[in-house]
Amino acid sequence: MKTIMKRISLLAILILSAGAVQAETRVIMLGTGTPWPNAERAGSGFAVIHDGEAYLFDAGHGTVQRAIQAWKTMDAPELNPPMIKNVFLSHLHSDHTMDYSELAATLWWRRDARLNAYGPKGLQDMTDGYYEMQKVDIALRTGGNQPVRDATMYQVAVTEIPKDGIIFDDNNVTVEAFSVDHGDIDPAYGYKITTPDKTIVFSGDTTYSENVIKKAKGADILIHEVISEEGLKALSPNWQAYHHSSHTLTSELAQIANKAKPNLLVLTHVLHYDSPIETAYSEVKALYDGDVVLANDLDEY
Repeated sequence: MKTIMKRISLLAILILSAGAVQAETRVIMLGTGTPWPNAERAGSGFAVIHDGEAYLFDAGHGTVQRAIQAWKTMDAPELNPPMIKNVFLSHLHSDHTMDYSELAATLWWRRDARLNAYGPKGLQDMTDGYYEMQKVDIALRTGGNQPVRDATMYQVAVTEIPKDGIIFDDNNVTVEAFSVDHGDIDPAYGYKITTPDKTIVFSGDTTYSENVIKKAKGADILIHEVISEEGLKALSPNWQAYHHSSHTLTSELAQIANKAKPNLLVLTHVLHYDSPIETAYSEVKALYDGDVVLANDLDEY
């Protein structure tokens, strides 16, 4: 009997272990918008969830509220803001960073672990500005009788990315930063995220990029910004020149996808102006026959 029970116990352990290994990585869009205000689309950002941890990529305006929505409505407790330990910023434009301070400030006094932030040079200055902006609040919370687990947890552990390469490798999650061309914004990064069951590549904001093609070849998911060519034509020449120097046209994104051949191409941060947002999708699909989706906030892949 004891031998049978041991075998049953061992089998149960093996089944549970196999289930843990096969836990699927989740990708949840927290913001699919642009600098242009849109009640249905928060600023740029998405989360990768693996093995009980959430990893945020960009933190545009409203993304923390989207994280809370996902926590409450999508069975994603990892997105409870003080539980989030790692955020990666592609570049320091406001529509990708406005909720960085929101993430750092939300219930920091309940944090068990410090927030780690990775991004381009200038991120430490941005973080110091958050401390200055919140210095009265921090003093009130640490100088009175409010229970605080650790009075230093408002502080963020900042890593300014020194060069292209792997910047994070923990918990079977690897994050590689690679340079992209976002006009005169230098440095600007894309990210390649690798977990045991998924490879996700994020373009950040960029023009046509050979680096994106190289990193996204065969990826499970390529999350890429795009600008509608029909929408671009309606702009003045100086705005057309600016956008073409900083963003990827739909025809260019189709070229990228045809060369990289990701399993899924996700269109986000879609600049379309007076044209319907769906125009960007139809323009890409006209030149690329792979799987493409037009992302909305809280979509999951």
